[in-house]
Order: sequence, then structure tokens, then C-alpha cells
Amino acid sequence: MPRVVSLFLPSWPTDRLRRTLGAAAPPPEAPLVLAGRDGRRRLVLALDAAARRMGLHAGMPAAKAQALVPGLSMRDADPAADAKALDRLALWALQRYAPIAAADPPDGLIIDVTGAAHLHGGEDALLKGLVARLAASGIAARTAIADSWGAAHAFARTGTRPVLVIPVGESVKAILDLPIAALRLPKTIVEDLSILGFARIGELAAKPRAPLALRFGPELGRRLDQAMGRLSEPIDPVRPPDLIEVRRVFAEPIGAPETLARYTDKLVTQLCEILEAKGLGVRRLDLLFHRVDNRIEAIRVGTVRPVCDTKRLTRLLGDKIETIDPGFGIEMMRLAAPLAEPLAPKQLLSSLSEEPEADVSSLIDSFANRIGERHLYRFAPVASDVPERSVQKIAPVAQDTGETWPDSWPRPARLFPRPEPIETLALLPDHPPISFTWRGIRRRVTCADGPERIFGEWWKQDAELFAVRDYFQVEDEAGERFWIYRAGDGEDAARFETRRCRAAARRDALRAGQRGEDTTTGSQRWFLHGIFG
Repeated sequence: MPRVVSLFLPSWPTDRLRRTLGAAAPPPEAPLVLAGRDGRRRLVLALDAAARRMGLHAGMPAAKAQALVPGLSMRDADPAADAKALDRLALWALQRYAPIAAADPPDGLIIDVTGAAHLHGGEDALLKGLVARLAASGIAARTAIADSWGAAHAFARTGTRPVLVIPVGESVKAILDLPIAALRLPKTIVEDLSILGFARIGELAAKPRAPLALRFGPELGRRLDQAMGRLSEPIDPVRPPDLIEVRRVFAEPIGAPETLARYTDKLVTQLCEILEAKGLGVRRLDLLFHRVDNRIEAIRVGTVRPVCDTKRLTRLLGDKIETIDPGFGIEMMRLAAPLAEPLAPKQLLSSLSEEPEADVSSLIDSFANRIGERHLYRFAPVASDVPERSVQKIAPVAQDTGETWPDSWPRPARLFPRPEPIETLALLPDHPPISFTWRGIRRRVTCADGPERIFGEWWKQDAELFAVRDYFQVEDEAGERFWIYRAGDGEDAARFETRRCRAAARRDALRAGQRGEDTTTGSQRWFLHGIFG
């Protein structure tokens, strides 16, 4: 089932102008309108959200808008510049999200993310990330994903939420409640249908087609079928002028997976020859299959480093050929590298006895193209004494941070994100417990080591001025080792040197009193924080 994203930019001309003007642009809270000529009349062609809130709208005379809003900021509209900027935005979406992306003028993009959403954390995460990135650039946007271009376009422009995900297979049912204007019909047809009493798409879909086609022509039925996914609507993807691309046209349509794999190998070989001549490596690779019914199937793979290896790239593409639906046949294949970077210099072996450097980037590429790059990471140390803050996730092939793990005390192989409370039985307050109960199972401690006293990072937040933990490594009768700690030091409260410290101490004392804890010794509660291997 195709999955199509429609990106709607309700104030694209004004947002683009504000980005172009930079510091000279009007403030965001000031209304901004763009005016142009329609014959001899000067009309408002575009406006931002602040202008809409003041009652202005597109199509009204510019003089009337200035009369309603004194001091209104009005500039000349530039539709050609808006269209060029929209094409550049489509190229950005092409490189970042999916191999099939195009401008949907005058105020949106269309992106076919079939089979690519999982690489961005799922459909909902993809849409949220897209809207967030545009918002960070000062561009207002709403997005919707559905089973067809027409349905996604309708939901993006009629909804109020910035992100809307229509589940697979439910677009036809959901679109019936939308207004007729969402079908991308000419304004005259919408007005005529309104006069006849049609307001919703469901009312229109329930009527016989023949009388409607006789009255309004084939456009009405075509848009209705496209929105419901009954009629294919191919997307012509935007292509940058300097795109590195090879293609192969077939005299007869092909469709067997073995044939597709064979020609994929040939295309990769041709592309790598071009890249090698330019000293480039691939970071994104798109393989497009043009079917005889004008539909395009696509495969996108990525690499963590620039790669110009025919065998490796062919294997990455071959793993996804089974996802291609050839339909009645494929008449053309195109292989493009939308993102290519210079190859990094690599040191050759200087002697026969030297061991080659291990390279796991090929394995990382295989996993990343299956489950998504965001799901792959490795841990790196952070300069912090607090255990849960002493690790961070970084990219699999990222450079080392330069920090090292502490070697004075061992750390567990598995550290819980949040310490879990345990019930303990201890003979002496400062000694490790002789038994503890965790998740309903009582464990008897046979040996222990500690304590390792860790203080809170008081320079980061006041609440940690008096935070103290005494960690113990304990081993139960089954030989399992755990990392447990006792909150509080069991000593008198510290002396407070500053007014800020005294205020924090009073606040902590109040909270501790509400929990029934002794403010001079800490809570003395026990927690399990990790498990050793």
C-alpha cells in the first residue's frame, strides 16, 4: 500500500520573504501581506497568520487591507521566487526523507515515503521531525500521511493539527467527511456543487457518476478516484541538475526478481565508475523502477560513510528488491546518488605483518537499512560521577569523545535507567544488607564490597546539594551480582555557607518531612541500580 506525505505551508510566501530579509524582516507578531496586480486592481495575494487574525484574507483589495489595519506591512509578491524556493525545499526533502519528492505548488510538497518511514522512526516521528525542522527555520507547516496523494493533500489542508497520520487502509473511509473543496477541483465546480446541495465528499461519492460527468465533465470523477486511491496519480520526482545518475531503458518490460537484481548490479557498476572518477563516495543511493502503468517504485539505502564499493552497494540494494512490486512490468530503472561526499583517505598496510584495521561499517549499513539508523548507537563515557549521567548514546561510527570510564570501581554491565527500590535487612546501618527483596524475590547476600560514596552534582542543580549515595556490590547465593545503594550518608546535615544553600536545605527538609524521612541522615532507603554480567 503506498504511503504519501503531503506538506502544507499555509504562509509560504511570507515565511520565505522573512527568511530572505533576515534581520530587516518585520517582527513575527507584526502582520505582513504580499500584494500583486490582477489586471488594473492591486490585491492581497498572500498573508501571514497575524494578518489573518486581524480579519484580512487573500483576494481583498490592497487599499482596503491598509485601511483596516493602520501601519500594515505590505510588500510586492514574487510568485516566481516562491516557486523556485519550493523546488529547493523539495530537493532538501529528496535528500533527507525519500527518493520520490516533488513540489506541490503553490504551497506544499508531496513525498512518497513507501518503505522509507521506518528509517526515520516511523510515520508519526517522521512527520513530527519534518514539522519541527521547518518550524526551527521559521516556516509554518502542517502534514498528513495517507494512502494516496489526493487523500494526503485533503487531510493536510483541512485539518487543524500539525501532524495527522491516517492508518493504512482507512483513507477512503476518513475522507468521506471532508468538504468537497478538498478534492482539488476548480473553484467554479465547487461553487456549482454547493448550489446543488453537495457539501461533503461522502455525499458526492454516493451519487451515480454518469449524471455528474455529464454536468461537470471528467475532472470531478478523476479527482474523486485519485483521492480514494482507485486511480493512480504518479509523482514526478524533482531532480537536481548536478545529480549523479545512470539509467537503463528496456525494450520489453521486466519483472522477475533475478532480472531486477542483475540489472541492479550493472547500474551500480556504472555509477561507481563515475563516482570513482570524481573521487566521491555514496551516502544516499536511490533506485527507481518505472512501471508501465506510470507508477514509480523506489528503494533508498544509506551508508554511514562515503562508499564506492560495487559489491557492498549491490548487496544493500539487493536486500530490498523483494519489496518492489513490478506490476505489469518495469520499463526503466534509474540509479541516482542524491548525497555523495569525498572519499576519506585510507592508510594502506605498510608491511605484511601489520594487522588490517577492523571495519564494521558494512555491518552497520546492513542493520541501519533494515531497522533504521536511529536504532543503532553505541555508548560513550561522560564526565559525571552520577552513574545514570556517565553514559551517552552516540552514532555507531562517531569519533571518540575523549572521556574514559572510571577504573577505581567497576560498573555493572546493565545499568537501569531508574533505580528500583528494594527491601533490605541489615545488621548494622553502615554495612551492606544480609538480604534484600527485589521484584518479589528475596535474595541472601553471601559477599559484598563497598561502600563507594557518590555525591550529587550540586553545581548543576540545588536539589543535589546534599544528595549522597553509598553503593555496594553484592552477590547472592546463586552467584548473581547486583549494584545496590543506600540514599543518604547517615551523618549530620552539612553546614550551609550561603543563603542559597540554606534555602535549598529548608526546601529539602520540607519535602523529606512530607515523606516521613529524617532530614539529618537522608532517606536511608535502598535501591537496586544495576546488574553485573
